[in-house]
This record gives sequence, C-alpha cells and structure tokens, in this order.
Amino acid sequence: MTFLQIVSIAAGAMFGIGALAAIWRIIRGPSILDRALATDVLLAIAMCGLGAEMAINRHTDTLVVLLVLAMFAVVGSISIARFMAKQDVS
Repeated sequence: MTFLQIVSIAAGAMFGIGALAAIWRIIRGPSILDRALATDVLLAIAMCGLGAEMAINRHTDTLVVLLVLAMFAVVGSISIARFMAKQDVS
C-alpha cells in the first residue's frame, strides 16, 4: 500500500465522519440557523472531497460540479441570511 493510498483512506474517513456529524446536526438541529450551518458544512465537505478526488486522480473532469456546488453554497447562505434578517425586523 502506497503513501497516497493511505492518505486517501484517511481523508475519506475524515470526510465521512464530518459528513455524518453534519447530517446529524441537520436532523437534530434545534433552530433553522443550526440546520443552515450544517448544510453549509456538508456542502463544504462535498467540495473538499471532490477536490481531493481530483488531486489524487490528477484530472479536472469534475471541476464544473465543484463550481456549481460552490455557487449553491453561496446563494443558499445569502438567501438564508436575508430571510432571517427579514424575520428579525418584524
């Protein structure tokens, strides 16, 4: 087993544990902001996983998917922030 395979397995395990923790917070989150933050974390973990896969396999085939995920994360965060700001004013 090469060093790259060991690092890949370790990174995959860490990404998996982080994703499970984020999903747990989405399910159990006491407030909408906790769930929104966990969703952002889950998207960030997915983006890091795609980036790691691209680096390990030395290709850029999924770069478009990575950019679309980043766009969804930014738009989602902004829309939730605007929604919560309107609720605070009322």
